[in-house]
Formats: sequence, C-alpha cells, structure tokens
Amino acid sequence: MTVKYEWRGGFDNAALNALHADGFGHPPTQTDWRERLEHHSLGWVCAWEDGSLIGFVNVVWDGGNHAFILDTVVAQDRRASGVGAALVATAAREARAARCGWLHVDFEEHLRSFYFDACGFKETTAGLIAL
Repeated sequence: MTVKYEWRGGFDNAALNALHADGFGHPPTQTDWRERLEHHSLGWVCAWEDGSLIGFVNVVWDGGNHAFILDTVVAQDRRASGVGAALVATAAREARAARCGWLHVDFEEHLRSFYFDACGFKETTAGLIAL
C-alpha cells in the first residue's frame, strides 16, 4: 500500500484526535486541531493510507528562521515502517522552502535513535524550564 504525505493537508479533528490517542496511548480528546494549527503553525504533514490518517507532524515557527517539530505521531500498527521519518523529512523540506534556517526538536530519551539516526538531527546544547 502506498502512503501519501500531504503538507498542510486537510483532516478532520476527530481523525487527528483518534490518531493522537492511539499514538500516545491516552483517551481521545476533543482538541480543535484545525484552529490550533491555523493560529500557530507554519504547516503540518498528514500521512494517509487507504483514506486513513496514519501519521502527523506539526511544524510551528517563530515567523523567521526557526521551525520546531511537535506532535510527531504514527499509528501504532504502522510504526517502524518509515512513516515517521518520511513525515519529518517532508516537514524539513517544507520548512526549508519557507526559508527557515533551523529545524528544532525535543524528545524523550527512548526516541533518541529515531530523531538522530532515522531523521538526521544532530545533538546540541539546549535549555529547558519546566513550567
């Protein structure tokens, strides 16, 4: 089956909420993703297979040189198939096309290999304040 990747793709909130719940292991929410993305994002990438939303990544930005990957999620039954890396590659290509110079990501330790090995991110010094 062929996976289609769509920059700023159309989706409905119920499908994205269901994917998010499946991918992150929590009950479905009623998040208005469309409104959130329209207000805060440079763009997003949807991965589709046979009409089903199987992957998603959000690309927020500072309006200038820096873009940030958030909410990378792949359906549990499609993990380890290259969908996540293709989502991030599409996001990087589109951020570059928007003239961003940097693409940032933060992640939990168990995702280190995915972001560094599969996606090509490099380790850097950063700071964080838990709020």
